[in-house]
Amino acid sequence: MLKAILILPFNVLISIPLLILYFSGFETIEIKNIFLLFLMFMLFVSGLILMIWTMKLFARVGKGSPAPWNPINKLITTGPYAYVRNPMLLGVFLFLGGECLMFQSWALFYYLLFFIGVNLVYFPLSEEKELYKRYGNEYLEYKRNVPRFLPRLTPYQSTKN
Repeated sequence: MLKAILILPFNVLISIPLLILYFSGFETIEIKNIFLLFLMFMLFVSGLILMIWTMKLFARVGKGSPAPWNPINKLITTGPYAYVRNPMLLGVFLFLGGECLMFQSWALFYYLLFFIGVNLVYFPLSEEKELYKRYGNEYLEYKRNVPRFLPRLTPYQSTKN
């Protein structure tokens, strides 16, 4: 699990944004707008909570990690997965949004848009097909009832007992 955390989220959330800031000529700024500070804080906190919660579910319920080399062996439909099919990535999007506000960087914002776009293409073309192969009709029912990135208002209840 530590390897998955170091390689995937660390690079997406820390290494790449730092490189973008470095090469875009970033200069530190002071955020004085209390609303922006509050929004930034909420994006960071909600993103971190979602990422940590989903990693714990991956380890405890799915007996795996978010990394392709250690996939989960059970479809997780509880916790944040009852509301959205990919809460881990939603957490990453929120955290990156917090970074955009914290550094007030257009370059980071473009990176966020690029990252969202890549995942909007990748998931239907690759990961969702793999999940269907692994979990069959259970995944199809889940997919029909739970949105990919925008959470539903009520938790999904599987018809499987």
